[in-house]
Amino acid sequence: MKTIFSGIQPTGNVTLGNYIGAMKQFVDLQNDYDCYFCIVDQHAITQPQDRLQLRKSIKSLAALYLAVGLDPEKATLFIQSEVPAHAQAGWMMQCVAYIGELERMTQFKDKSAGKEAVSAGLLTYPPLMAADILLYKTDLVPVGEDQKQHLELTRDLAERFNKKYNDIFTVPEVRIPKIGARIMSLADPTKKMSKSDPNQKAFITLLDDPKVIEKKIKSAVTDSEGIVKFDKENKPGVSNLLSIFSILSGISIEDLEKKYEGKGYGDFKADTAAAVINALQPIQEKYYSLVESDELDEILDRGAERANAQAGKMIKKMESAMGLGRKRK
Repeated sequence: MKTIFSGIQPTGNVTLGNYIGAMKQFVDLQNDYDCYFCIVDQHAITQPQDRLQLRKSIKSLAALYLAVGLDPEKATLFIQSEVPAHAQAGWMMQCVAYIGELERMTQFKDKSAGKEAVSAGLLTYPPLMAADILLYKTDLVPVGEDQKQHLELTRDLAERFNKKYNDIFTVPEVRIPKIGARIMSLADPTKKMSKSDPNQKAFITLLDDPKVIEKKIKSAVTDSEGIVKFDKENKPGVSNLLSIFSILSGISIEDLEKKYEGKGYGDFKADTAAAVINALQPIQEKYYSLVESDELDEILDRGAERANAQAGKMIKKMESAMGLGRKRK
């Protein structure tokens, strides 16, 4: 059985874009793959975090993973910092990476732009991300388009390590969904929906109240034509809402275009909001029953145990390949 690894940072609120672009995929994939889904809290500290809020966010994200439909009997769910092999392997991969290729990472440029000082971790976290993936002999990594560059670096580092030291890593493939890989901002549909957007109307979180969702969809930027048609270049706002509506309802974009022909945006936005609310309601109900439960802690304990066992094997291979430690008789 092929292996899948993916992770989400426990920072801010999980958005509808995170759900459609990543988490919704995970639920389908767990039935056919050996899946490792990680809460990457060590990535979160590349930028300053409030320690109490971070711990709360870690538990919240774990509960959301389960609430969207992950089955802990099928998939391994764990917290990155509870598996020491990630930090160990991350250092080893830093020693394989080159400063020039890390400085070219688009996300590093974006997050460091205009700042007097940034942490070294912000520059070097792509090798940690590579380690996350390579520790589990990962075959496929389901990600949004914004992570494609980091996955290309992961492949480069795996191939470089295999060639220089020993052929121990599986070189992973990137899996990007054809629809929904990039859900856009409701306030500026030319930008990706982001949980760090200062404009609260720009995104929907998985825990937003139904009335809040209705207001955000109602105020979503469209255009003055009043025609419900999928055209990313000329009608990015309408196209974004059509993508969201189609993915969450199971109705094709073509059928939605026919349904709202000649009706304008009022009915279309109202029904899009209803589709979002209906999709999120069962997720929210399960989340609140799990977030402070002993069951959640037990699931995370079992996940860490499984992940430690698998990652520990790869760390030994990496250390042996690089000549670290003593050779035992």
